[in-house]
Amino acid sequence: MMILATDVHYLSEVEARAAAVVFEHWDDPAPVAMYADRATGFGPYIPGRFYERELPCLLPMLRWLSSAHDVDTIVVDGYVDLGTQAGLGRHVANALAEDNLTPAIVGVAKTQFEGAPAEAVLRGESTTPLWVTASGLPNTEAGNHVRAMYGRFRMPTLLLLVDHIARGHVVPSST
Repeated sequence: MMILATDVHYLSEVEARAAAVVFEHWDDPAPVAMYADRATGFGPYIPGRFYERELPCLLPMLRWLSSAHDVDTIVVDGYVDLGTQAGLGRHVANALAEDNLTPAIVGVAKTQFEGAPAEAVLRGESTTPLWVTASGLPNTEAGNHVRAMYGRFRMPTLLLLVDHIARGHVVPSST
């Protein structure tokens, strides 16, 4: 079973780059595979409706990679749940369930969302936590996984890598 971490970077109002890294164990220092794909068809950013912008960019890649790599966990940049509202991760889980894909979803956010049932995770020497939520496993377990990820800094190495791929700073060999 594999873990898939994702991110999206907006190149313009009409084009984005969706990125993913695939790895086998939470503490892996490097991915098994890296991907990037051009994405279009998303709308403007609307506060509180972040998922509407991200979901169209991520879903085509997630559907394909979930099957191609036997993915059992997907890590998204954001929240699974925002208190009483569904966050990006919950919308990803619901969309994939329509295709009978049921990976656990782990949301890793850099800023706290008041009311979200998140696990505060400190890494390295940072005094600023990451905020972890999950679907398909308890938040505390997801937080422990994120805490165990490779890297000395606040952001795990593989989450930084997927961000760099989305921004075009790293070009994956398997696109």
